[in-house]
Amino acid sequence: MAGGKRKDEVPGLINKHLDAAKFTYDIAYTTGVNHARELSANARGKYDLIIAVGGDGTVNEVASVLVGTQSIFGVIPFGSGNGLSRFLGIPMNIEKAIKNINSSRVETIDTGLMNGQHFFNMAGMGFDAHISEVFSHDKNRGFWAYIKSSFREVTHYQSEIYQLHIDGRDYERQAFMLSLANSSQYGNNAHISPYASVQDGLLDVCVVKPFPLYKFIIMGLHMFNKTAHQSRYVEIIKGKDIIIRRKKAGPIHLDGEPQLMDADVTVKVVPASLKILVGSTYKA
Repeated sequence: MAGGKRKDEVPGLINKHLDAAKFTYDIAYTTGVNHARELSANARGKYDLIIAVGGDGTVNEVASVLVGTQSIFGVIPFGSGNGLSRFLGIPMNIEKAIKNINSSRVETIDTGLMNGQHFFNMAGMGFDAHISEVFSHDKNRGFWAYIKSSFREVTHYQSEIYQLHIDGRDYERQAFMLSLANSSQYGNNAHISPYASVQDGLLDVCVVKPFPLYKFIIMGLHMFNKTAHQSRYVEIIKGKDIIIRRKKAGPIHLDGEPQLMDADVTVKVVPASLKILVGSTYKA
């Protein structure tokens, strides 16, 4: 159900645009949450490529069981934000995304672990985790539904105090939200850490400090203009081994998928751990 979009036409487009001289293929359909993970585990080792048709949540399920294997992962983006796909230069147009598979350009990227659970694009807590939880219950999907949820919730959201331990150094920060960025963006080309890399062996800890409510739109424009790092309300600390302590358990998100997690959170980067198809415009 990524992005609330129907995928009825996708099999026909695959048949039309996938290079039959290079590939034979099978299509499997998910029936519920975590089924994509099961399908991916069953396909691992039996297929050269395992392709997810969906958004960042589907990407997370399928890719989670491919980390550290020789299986090559790919994406036909079909979600609300498609953060990892956009970062890797995978076309948002479905036909072009299928044709991109034909080129078979493979890179090996870093992945993240939060309390033992994988993420590939972005994880976080604070306001973005809160919105992910609210948005998951919204019947309307897509970019504008997400924006409406954000405006509705921001007026009464309270920032939190976080104790951070990053590669041996301690920090205390009050934060509106705290994002762990593998790629640079949440999705829809909203970049929280414009110089993040999925191949540098590091995660970017993005601390968004409390800011006046009237600057909410300006903060958004910073992200869409790739200038978030220039805001005095944003601090970016790069690291490999990260411990986050907050006052109590609460919401987090992994690639936009919300869940509750303990007050103490351990985050690690797993360097060069996933083989993935990228787009022609991606620069390593």
